[in-house]
Amino acid sequence: MKKSFLKVVSALIATIMPTCSLFSQDWSQWMGSNRDNIWKETGIIQKFPEGGPKVLWRTPIVGGYSGPAVSAGRVYITDLETADNVKVDNFGRGKFTGKERVLCLEESSGKILWKHEYPVEYSISYPAGPRCTPLVDENRVYTLGAEGDLVCFDCESGKVLWKSQLRDDYKTKTDLWGYSSHPLLYKDALITLAGGEGSHVVALDKKSGKELWRSSTAKTQGYSPPTLINFEGKTMLVLAKPDSVSAVNPDDGKQLWSVPYEATSGSIIMSPVLSGEFLYVAGYSKQSLLLKLKQGGSAVEEIWRNKGGEAISPVNVQPMVVKDVVYGVDQDGKMAALKLPSGKRLWNTSAPISKRPQGSGTAFIVQNQDRFWLFNELGELVIAKMTETGYEELDRAKVIEPSNLAFGREVVWSMPAFCNRRAYIRNDKEIICVELAE
Repeated sequence: MKKSFLKVVSALIATIMPTCSLFSQDWSQWMGSNRDNIWKETGIIQKFPEGGPKVLWRTPIVGGYSGPAVSAGRVYITDLETADNVKVDNFGRGKFTGKERVLCLEESSGKILWKHEYPVEYSISYPAGPRCTPLVDENRVYTLGAEGDLVCFDCESGKVLWKSQLRDDYKTKTDLWGYSSHPLLYKDALITLAGGEGSHVVALDKKSGKELWRSSTAKTQGYSPPTLINFEGKTMLVLAKPDSVSAVNPDDGKQLWSVPYEATSGSIIMSPVLSGEFLYVAGYSKQSLLLKLKQGGSAVEEIWRNKGGEAISPVNVQPMVVKDVVYGVDQDGKMAALKLPSGKRLWNTSAPISKRPQGSGTAFIVQNQDRFWLFNELGELVIAKMTETGYEELDRAKVIEPSNLAFGREVVWSMPAFCNRRAYIRNDKEIICVELAE
């Protein structure tokens, strides 16, 4: 009787376990489904096995900086197929032709389920490929190419549901480093930076692509993604534009407040981060700004600006806030911790990337439980702990080769996706799926 009971229990567990995997957390857009770089799954390895984590599959792709999105058993990635040499390490514009591609892969195998491509002519610096991570919502996936091609697809078939050429539709010019600002969803709207007079940011109906509203003007599109924050029950859309930091009502685009602010070359790339009532944003070169929200978010007070090397000025890596501490990679390539609201740098280290600091050094940051997972430009996954008192590295493993060029060194500058107890990582030659289950 006891053996029979155990057999029944074992069979039941075997039946339930595959179903449980369906409830694992998706990574449906840039920084994850909640857009916060927090990986909530449990059962993740504490250290890498000898020889590094197992690569479950590899699928050939080509160039791009865009990260993958993973949702409902599919992986979405974009790239650029071209015969031109796009491994170009300079800040000048050039002309490069090719095809931007959107690929949908089977999550379990890496098999290509469908593919869509369209011709492009790049006029941008660092022309390796698209920048923005696809965004998945229900049965739709949205992609934004480096020259402003915004497309909405049916997830299952790959059919184009609607599209907009933002550069042409809004009569503007692509910024130096291309359309790099990840779109976001709010209610029934897809919100994205467009550019042009009165249309720096636009909201489009997510199902039809019809414009719902447009708002504000800036010198160029800029690169900082539009960011939703909630303060005292009020939802605001914060825009770190090339010449100001402002907030608008996400329902109609009407401005709530604005503070003149400019980083060198207009390069504010990070999404602003909120800690309590304090909003932090920074950019190149050694620029930084701390604002205090007031009157329920309808006004702001400037606390300080431009603390230089004392603050953190991110270039490629989105910083994250844990309570009142900002963790991020400064433009000098050092991982650092910044206390708010004082603006005091608590510590810094070049350890996550290399033994010596590298200008524009890159190590993308994701938090899982009490640990942080970093993916650096060398193609390494790093497990670490970061607190107010310092950085402690627990383990690291090389998982993919750097395949592009920046500042005279080989790099891989693409944010992975973390879900299903796996990491999905790309360079300019392949996308891989890495097993991270305990």
